[in-house]
Amino acid sequence: MPVSEDNSGLFPFFILTTMALLLVPYTIVKLCHAATKKAKTVSCKCSVCSRSVKYHKSIFKKILSVSTWSNLILLLSWIVMGLLVNYVNHLDHEIEVFDPFNLLGLQFGASDSEIKKAYRRLAVQYHPDKNPDPDAHKYFVESISKAYQALTDPISREYFEKYCHPDGRQGFKMGIALPHFLLNLEGSSGGILLLCIVGVCILLTLVAVALHLLKLRRYTVNNVRIPTIAGYYMYMKPSLSPSKLMEVFLRCMEYLEIPIYWTEAQCLKKIFMLVRSELNVDLRNIKQELAKFFKQHPALVKAELLVQAHLTRQTEALSPRLQKDYKRIMEPAPRLLNELMKIAVIIRPELEHGWLRSAISVMEFSQCIIQAVPFSAKKATSAYPEGNAPFLQLPHFNDSVVKKISRKKVKTLQEFRDMKAEDRADLLSQTAGFCAAKTQDIETVLDIMPSVTFDISFRTEGEESLREDDIVSLQGWVTLTRVNGLTRVLPHAPFYPFPKEENWWLILADENSNKVWYWKRLSFMDGRSESVSRFVKGSFLCLDEGNFDLTWYLLCDSWIGCDKKKKVKVKNVKRADGVSEEGSALEGDEDVKEEIEEEEDDEDYDTEECEHSEHENDNGKAVASSSALDDEIKKIQNFLAGF
Repeated sequence: MPVSEDNSGLFPFFILTTMALLLVPYTIVKLCHAATKKAKTVSCKCSVCSRSVKYHKSIFKKILSVSTWSNLILLLSWIVMGLLVNYVNHLDHEIEVFDPFNLLGLQFGASDSEIKKAYRRLAVQYHPDKNPDPDAHKYFVESISKAYQALTDPISREYFEKYCHPDGRQGFKMGIALPHFLLNLEGSSGGILLLCIVGVCILLTLVAVALHLLKLRRYTVNNVRIPTIAGYYMYMKPSLSPSKLMEVFLRCMEYLEIPIYWTEAQCLKKIFMLVRSELNVDLRNIKQELAKFFKQHPALVKAELLVQAHLTRQTEALSPRLQKDYKRIMEPAPRLLNELMKIAVIIRPELEHGWLRSAISVMEFSQCIIQAVPFSAKKATSAYPEGNAPFLQLPHFNDSVVKKISRKKVKTLQEFRDMKAEDRADLLSQTAGFCAAKTQDIETVLDIMPSVTFDISFRTEGEESLREDDIVSLQGWVTLTRVNGLTRVLPHAPFYPFPKEENWWLILADENSNKVWYWKRLSFMDGRSESVSRFVKGSFLCLDEGNFDLTWYLLCDSWIGCDKKKKVKVKNVKRADGVSEEGSALEGDEDVKEEIEEEEDDEDYDTEECEHSEHENDNGKAVASSSALDDEIKKIQNFLAGF
């Protein structure tokens, strides 16, 4: 039977060391991540945003915001670690070195007479015949007698003075820092030890992996349900307006799982009357339309009314229970719109391109959600070429203020931004009656409103002309500037209940054919650097021949009226018979050449005239004709067939 040395006193040190190796690095990484996130998310400083609850929370809400399972487990782990440190500091059992001189109360190198004198003195005090205390007897036998024998024996004393141990040179001892009962193999202790090793080292790891794989089967990397992606792929069409896109957007598992209560019916009918102008209903027969509207699926009715209440800024009319459901709908909205954008511009194998107009609608929808602006406000009229939506995102602006400003020949947001600060202040004070504080709020928002420029060039590897079926490489820079000089700033969105970072989508598309040739998602708040520029590099496949009037779109998902576009004319030459693989043409083809002209449009993109789309590619490359993408599309189609 194996006998192990009793090292149970070292077990707390083993647990403490193991916990420290895991907790300390994880805590440092978590704190650095929180500090970086807080440093880069500079919010708007206007008075409207300052009153927003998403930036100024009570102590209770702040505690709830950090009360996640990971933070709770981390806190409990540190508490356990602190208790272990306190336990280790108060351990009674200590490992002491055997020192016979110290036990007899002598200095090192004492003479034999001094040793005998000290022994007789201690024997009078601790000898069993003189002291009946059992502890005194134990101390006399295990300490005093052994020390006296070690110093009176010449060999033992020589060993001690030479090797600091009466038995001579000592070897290196090792032990297992586990409780003694686990190392006692008699009875069931061996099984307990085996069970602990298997449970901690194997079963716990397998459970963690199984939970992670189960989550991957239900959610994407962006934390969106897999059935939601399947439904979006099924309902997405080549051309959808923002109002029609609402039906697709609401058909997700995240919203269908929100509970429905009969007690909410009256409040929902009240919301219906408040937002009826934004719904596709006949206002002359409002009672019939109300009954028809509520015959839909209850979850869709509830979700659409809450979204419309947000767009029309009527959320104050919601009951406390609907307020919770409203926040539950708004929180995943940016992630869902991001997935919709991907599905709109994804290169479909049977089409070899994405859909531009549907992607434009997704971006318009996202802008309206973040700025809480109704879709009707984006309609262009003779008085407002871009609609009055760009003005409604400014603080203290409403329809009446926009009408007053339009009478002063200021009809677009860009014209308003191009004015001098003094002229804007005079205009707002004279026409809208704004005080200096409100004017300062508007100036603060205009200072953080972004302006973007980009310069991107084409080239074909090994050829001087752009031909059919060529792989075209592109590269360039996208630059973002603000009046206040900052880069990482959260958009002014006081009505959206959660902090939202702005993202940009770069698209190369053909407006006439509704085809997306290339797309990429950009962010200036990704924490990589404080640079105002991002390098863009990618490639796409020229699938057709002919002349193309392409357009570069740079679109923001948070701001209205900050999008930019640039025209590009491309002449794609058909690859004739006899052209070599290197792309060199025959003698008769010398007159064929490439023409690429770039014309920058300084005006903002008109969202009513044409619509744009795009998709985020992690590698920054268009994936047309990619075999890996084809396989993924086939998997999704097979999944939809059984959905």
